[in-house]
Amino acid sequence: LGKKARTFDLEAMFEQTRRTAVERSRKVLEAREREKEDQAEKEFRYLHPDSPASASNVIGAQSTLTPRYLDMIKIHSVQQLPCLKAQGQNEDTDDEEEEDEEFIGPPLPPGFKDSDDDHDDDDMQDEDNNPVKKIPDSHEITLQHGTKTVSALGLDPSGARLVTGGYDYDVRFWDFAGMDASLQAFRSLQPCECHQIKSLQYSSTGDVILVVSGNSQAKVLDRDGFPVMECIKGDQYIVDMTNTKGHTAMLNSGCWHPKIKEEFLTCSNDGTVRTWDVNNEKKHKGVFKPRSVQGKRVIPTTCTYSRDGKLIAAGCQDGSIQIWDRNMSVHTKFHCRQAHAPGTDTSCLAFSYDGTALASRGGDDTLKIWDIRQFKKPLNSAERLPSFFPMTDCCFSPDDKILVTGTSVKRGGGSGKLFFFDRETFQKLYEIDVTNASVVRCLWHPKLNQIMVGTGNGLAKVYYDPIKSQRGAKLCVVKTKRKERQAETLTQDYIITPHALPMFREPRQRSTRKQLEKDRLDPLKSHKPEPPVAGPGRGGRVGTHGGTLSSYIVKNIALDKTDDSNPREAILRHAKEAEENPYWVAPAYAK
Repeated sequence: LGKKARTFDLEAMFEQTRRTAVERSRKVLEAREREKEDQAEKEFRYLHPDSPASASNVIGAQSTLTPRYLDMIKIHSVQQLPCLKAQGQNEDTDDEEEEDEEFIGPPLPPGFKDSDDDHDDDDMQDEDNNPVKKIPDSHEITLQHGTKTVSALGLDPSGARLVTGGYDYDVRFWDFAGMDASLQAFRSLQPCECHQIKSLQYSSTGDVILVVSGNSQAKVLDRDGFPVMECIKGDQYIVDMTNTKGHTAMLNSGCWHPKIKEEFLTCSNDGTVRTWDVNNEKKHKGVFKPRSVQGKRVIPTTCTYSRDGKLIAAGCQDGSIQIWDRNMSVHTKFHCRQAHAPGTDTSCLAFSYDGTALASRGGDDTLKIWDIRQFKKPLNSAERLPSFFPMTDCCFSPDDKILVTGTSVKRGGGSGKLFFFDRETFQKLYEIDVTNASVVRCLWHPKLNQIMVGTGNGLAKVYYDPIKSQRGAKLCVVKTKRKERQAETLTQDYIITPHALPMFREPRQRSTRKQLEKDRLDPLKSHKPEPPVAGPGRGGRVGTHGGTLSSYIVKNIALDKTDDSNPREAILRHAKEAEENPYWVAPAYAK
């Protein structure tokens, strides 16, 4: 009660801050002057080893600067009174830059170069020659999607949000800027009820997400997971798939047009590849029908647009890769019949950033790269890369020089890996042991320079390098976990009625802690409820076999083990006791 409020003399505080700033600046400057003098002396000796006299002139010329700098610093510190340490450091570096520009002393000898520059150049050349150094894998974070396979990954173009989908039908949204180090998804939903999620992708503007699942209708959600449109289901009784408005069988894959933000592509087990417009859910935009050598229907297992959006490519179950011009759906523009082994699911097609090469990941455990202009045989091929999933990915690095894919493993059969191949030579450059389960999805984001990986045991991993990578995972690992607030004991809401009569007015609550202490002393409020009764019952309370008296009686009847099969014996059992100790009949007749 008798405490006085503290008073602050602001002027005195400002004056102290100013003095500290001047003092610190003077010390920094003196140290820098000393350094400069030493440097000038060394350079002078290097140029004029015979003349000792003129060295002092150089030093004198430099030391004349000191008062001018001190005045500048005094003025500067008065202008910026609340001078923080960080600001002071920045000012120092600015002054250094100014001094570098003015450069006092004799010119440097020809051919002399700052040693730091040499190192930087060497590092840059090393990095260019050695593409492994460009792989951002020094750090990783693990996002726990669930327990089942993460079969779909999508990152928006800016790299702010990641969306994951899995065999557990869930789609989870992760916001790197909003997440802390506990790495929790901010939303989880099941957009397609009980259908596995096959593919997720943000549109080129990042405002909507295409969801392809195991049913026949693709969905488009907005950034927060609310439905925007759902494709129509086709009529399965129509033979010619061109005449029906949508897919009639399970979808396999889908993707957005890279340039037209409203258009997307889907392929399905009904043997068609269809293009759609977000604004028209009643009917597809175009239909492409892959055909086998005999002209029969063949199922496309994956589809994609070229980087400029002019071509549509599909990998089919007969092992072929077929490519159409987006505007002409009848005949293929390029096709390769034996791209992969027939009967295997080609799980991914990816065009390079320069648009000349196409990479294909086959279900026959291979990764191949093609030049679509000479489409008869692959430029290069890598074998023995097991794939058990119909959506195992492959993708190009942002600089187009590396090709990445994951491998599958059986349970307990080692760890799934991420392999990096040189695009030109197809030599294996590097591998990352991801986890003791298959690596299904992989995605190398060009803006963030981070690699996202979806695995067979429900993890989404993000690999990054603090120096080479931007934003993304770097934003959330630096935030500390929020402390969970202990739920305060429910206290009765206090209703404020300023004009109520004294008899109706509630006493004003001081604080919850004092109230809780009072409640602890109140025998009624702090009464511990009776624990459940064990056994037949105790203290007038019936056991747990039923709360009613009748159930208790029924239970006791069932427990009564007396044998009433012979009534005469049952009555005579009490004859001796009745004779010795008469209670009912004899005393009544005695009088």
